[in-house]
Amino acid sequence: MRGQCPDSGHVRLGTVTGENEAEIGEVNAFWQGLGLPGLVDVHVHFMPPNVQAKVWDYFDQAGEGRAWPIVYRLAEGDLVGLLRAFGLRRFGALAYPHKPDMAEWLNTWSVEFAARTPDALQSATFFPEPSAGRYVAEAIEAGARLFKAHVQVGGYDPRDPLLEPVWGALAESGVPLIIHCGSGPMPGAFTGPGPISEVLARHPGLTLIVAHMGAPEFGEFLDLVSRYPRVHLDTTMVFTDFWDDIALFPAEMMPALADLGDRILLGSDFPSIPYPYVTQLRGLAKLDLGDEWLRAVCWENPVRLLGL
Repeated sequence: MRGQCPDSGHVRLGTVTGENEAEIGEVNAFWQGLGLPGLVDVHVHFMPPNVQAKVWDYFDQAGEGRAWPIVYRLAEGDLVGLLRAFGLRRFGALAYPHKPDMAEWLNTWSVEFAARTPDALQSATFFPEPSAGRYVAEAIEAGARLFKAHVQVGGYDPRDPLLEPVWGALAESGVPLIIHCGSGPMPGAFTGPGPISEVLARHPGLTLIVAHMGAPEFGEFLDLVSRYPRVHLDTTMVFTDFWDDIALFPAEMMPALADLGDRILLGSDFPSIPYPYVTQLRGLAKLDLGDEWLRAVCWENPVRLLGL
């Protein structure tokens, strides 16, 4: 492997207990009440243990500018088991780099994780570096179903020329990319709709899923969805009390959210969330956009987009 494994980390892990039983029941009641066979959550993270430990340490140190207690500080097997108990039939397994010479190593780990976790969507990532075009093409050939990019954490410009072969390969293949490019919860040098809009102008065939509904630039990203037929939004953390304190979704945009319901996908950010998983589902239900909208977001849209 060309990439180097990051320094190891340590994290104290909990276990799945009877305390989860009530939440498991509520989550199952949610999708059963909609007449669904389960849920598909595109925005779930699984990373090598040492990388996950560093991510949790970042949140423990209030890296996003506020307290962010991790509810599901569990070992990999317990996390997978809990998702299955919730009724998730398929879920993302997203990892992302914060520096060069890391993405290819993460991709290798992700292939191994997907091989031992058949309900996880084989995922991949990239960073602006000379080898990116090659290893992204190799990841697509190896069966990647979903890519992840994090502009704020990576601190890079999506317009970087080193990423041109990446955008070209993704557009040609049609493999979806979940991209955190909105300016919430903390802005970065290249977040916001401007940079990624320029990428889309050059590669209008890209299949993008904008994380966190593009918060806080909700209107600008809803406009991109209306302009580009392969741009989508995921619900990750939006419509929860925790996120409302960061970026409240404007009430006047609810009609657009309803009209674009076929382009919205369930996302959660599990396991690195500061509240129970069911909170995301409660928030979506409280929008009162109807069962048809909820069925599309939680099952039909991701099933169609990901070819499930």
